[in-house]
Amino acid sequence: MKDQLIIFDTTLRDGEQSPGASMTKDEKVRIAKSLERMRVDIIEAGFPIASIGDFEAVQAVAKAVKDSRICGLARALDKDIDRAGEALKPANASRIHTFIATSPIHMQMKLRMQPDEVIENAVKAVKRAHQYTDDVEFSPEDAGRSDLDFLCRVLEAVIDAGARTLNIPDTVGYNLPHQFGELIKNLRERIPNSDKAIFSVHCHNDLGLAVANSLSAVMNGARQVECTINGLGERAGNASLEEVVMAVRTRQDMFDCDTRLDTTQILAASRLVSGVTGFIVQPNKAIVGANAFAHESGIHQDGVLKNRETYEIMRAEDVGWNTNRMVLGKHSGRNAFRSRLKELGIELESEEDLNTAFMRFKELADKKHEVFDEDIQALVSDTLTEDNERIRLISMRVCSETGEIPVANVTLAVDDSEVKTEMKGSGPVDAAFKAIESMVQSHTELQLYSVSNITSGTDSQGEVSVRLEKGGRIVSGQGTDTDIVIASAKAYINALNKMLLPSDRAHPQV
Repeated sequence: MKDQLIIFDTTLRDGEQSPGASMTKDEKVRIAKSLERMRVDIIEAGFPIASIGDFEAVQAVAKAVKDSRICGLARALDKDIDRAGEALKPANASRIHTFIATSPIHMQMKLRMQPDEVIENAVKAVKRAHQYTDDVEFSPEDAGRSDLDFLCRVLEAVIDAGARTLNIPDTVGYNLPHQFGELIKNLRERIPNSDKAIFSVHCHNDLGLAVANSLSAVMNGARQVECTINGLGERAGNASLEEVVMAVRTRQDMFDCDTRLDTTQILAASRLVSGVTGFIVQPNKAIVGANAFAHESGIHQDGVLKNRETYEIMRAEDVGWNTNRMVLGKHSGRNAFRSRLKELGIELESEEDLNTAFMRFKELADKKHEVFDEDIQALVSDTLTEDNERIRLISMRVCSETGEIPVANVTLAVDDSEVKTEMKGSGPVDAAFKAIESMVQSHTELQLYSVSNITSGTDSQGEVSVRLEKGGRIVSGQGTDTDIVIASAKAYINALNKMLLPSDRAHPQV
């Protein structure tokens, strides 16, 4: 029997710390349900003390998910741990993940603590977390730059206090694979009570080594990996869940462990996270990129046709490719639509939401001949994002003509008042954005604008992502439509609505 490698997904917590990747409560629940279908072992749903919005999101995920363990992050502070414990009350199975920095630079410059104080606070935090759950995880922040002897002292103390998972983070992505693997090996050998805890790793990708470092740690005895869908995360991101899982699954000749994940759900989760956050997956991204299983070279194509294993080390079907079959058309009824939503794991809260989504589906089916699963995911996302929005697009007419300056006529509903204007621009999208800004007066700066197609074909829905910045706060917006100018306006308005959220509902950077 091989060991189980525990997959700890932190897309909803560390992944959300990517500038502009903040998610609403409903979006977090949708992603958590997708992770649950993938059979992810532990879902870190957020940092409850960070804001009211984060607390409510963790609580909502704890209520919605039944098969995965739900985790909340907390600093080694009583108020953080109490807040996490309260948010996790509805969970079938819960975990509190508490942390404190252990590297000399962090202890001196950030915490202003002596080493003995750090150990005292770590032990106290683990014991307090045990008041809320039997499953407590401890992380020595910046372990990759910590003194080994001191690290051993801290970890031995928290195991005695009741921590059953020890997570060793390479917080700034500083380590190299052989070095990080050796660190895990040394800790397991030198800590007297190390057999009472599972060793975990949390690697950042600043040098492009997060997955390599994680796999090196697994080879040296780590049995939990903290990772995110698409490698999402602050700075250069985290270890990519899909790459870690498929590396272990594909190279069973090298690993004496495996995950319990349903890998056929990977692609769907990747596309959902990309759509919600607006962080587009690069075409050559391993496992989930559009080119991951494409072969351009004639030599490669010939080899694959003769025997797939000549140039492919895993099957595309194993991670969810080739499943975007046409499921519905314009003659499909409401019950068929409801059934397909259920198969896709999409749960709408009310009949009103279902009716609105079905109406959108019929409109889309009239525009494009083939409706795929990805189209349904996108239109449901579009439908759900319009709830409680202060700004809504009523109508838009754009004229773009050779030799003439494009002009956009836009009508918006702003706080239940209808306003309209006409503006010119260097292109149809520029004109539409200028018209919207002239009515809203948001004074935001557009940092990113990108367009991609959801499926193939000229009748595909366009998926637009925008990123806005104001006063140091960054938000992303998404919009979809078969008309990319309308999709662009939807994305811009979606971002503006997020910018208008009260600050206590926004997720601050940790």
